[in-house]
Amino acid sequence: MLTLPTYENRLEPYTQTGEALIPRAPRTTLTRTAFAAAHVVSHPLAERAPWEGTPAVDWDNTLRFRHWLWDQGLGLAEAMDTAQRGMGVDWPTARELIQRTMTEAKTHPLKPRVACGAGTDHKTLDELRTTADILGAYAEQMEVIEAAGGQVILMASRAFPAIGAGADDYAFVYGRLLDQAAAPVILHWLGDMFDPALAGYWGSGDVDRASDVALSIIDAHRDRVDGIKISLLDKDHEERFRARLPEGVRLYTGDDFNYAELIEGDGSRYSHALLGAFAAIAPVASQALEALARGDLETYHALFAPTVPLSREIFKAPTRFYKAGIAFLAWLNDAQSHFIMPGGFQSSREITHYAEIFRLADKSRLLSKPDVAAERMTLLLKLHGIG
Repeated sequence: MLTLPTYENRLEPYTQTGEALIPRAPRTTLTRTAFAAAHVVSHPLAERAPWEGTPAVDWDNTLRFRHWLWDQGLGLAEAMDTAQRGMGVDWPTARELIQRTMTEAKTHPLKPRVACGAGTDHKTLDELRTTADILGAYAEQMEVIEAAGGQVILMASRAFPAIGAGADDYAFVYGRLLDQAAAPVILHWLGDMFDPALAGYWGSGDVDRASDVALSIIDAHRDRVDGIKISLLDKDHEERFRARLPEGVRLYTGDDFNYAELIEGDGSRYSHALLGAFAAIAPVASQALEALARGDLETYHALFAPTVPLSREIFKAPTRFYKAGIAFLAWLNDAQSHFIMPGGFQSSREITHYAEIFRLADKSRLLSKPDVAAERMTLLLKLHGIG
């Protein structure tokens, strides 16, 4: 039994259920493409001045976590916002991460699919004052990803809102990038709840007008677009957007609140997944998608239902701090040996949040090593003067 803090500022006893899924690969071919967006682990002994400069990455633990995801049959979205791009992880670190990850992926027996984020974050906003500047910056990162053998995800760039870009500016830059890509790419629409600097993306603060711009770009280059990831936490908008996509272009849900319904679909259309939440709930995600592929919707919903409160807790406002919860669960599950993140990011959430994640993860059958999880939760509690 543990004594855990609550949001009512009380300490209450909690007894673990002891019921956990055993992480494993799916036993049937999945009918949905599923990317889990993974985080980065810092090296606790090598880290210096964690709030400044390039982070010291713990490569063993960082790559260990990726193998843990691959072993469960999930694809990987690499070097995305979950990896703290622009929030502790710079482009030189992301570039090395992409290269190391692709080397590892090529040796994995399941031959996992890996898509990697290309952005403009190796340039300052002062260096990105025109669409030509933005285009050139994206192209540099795309070249690195393609050389490493990864699929390109064109991440949303803070540079567009910073210059007040309009619809024509987005059409020009994305059109050129799609034309020059070696293979179909995934577009990326990240809401301002994840990054306030992305407000007004696609040239409008009105989500319907912004949708029109994004869809017009996709329609003009449909053979160059694998799909688009949308992270607006708006189920109704995603369903409307999905219905307007050209045949063969996927909608990758980034909705960490409504993924179960969106992935199941409405009978004629469904979403695929590119989710930070899947890195947190990998055993459930893998086995729920397996059930869906077998047509077993009862098991699908029974597995996913308890994870929704957990995901809502991890992604609570301020949503951009969600990466800490994902790293915390990886530590509890012994998918990494410590809980240190670039920029000291583990301090972005409070102990009551971590205690609530512990409870909800246990109820979701996600603490695959219950004794290890209890020991590590106890250590974190003691660090906060509890116990």
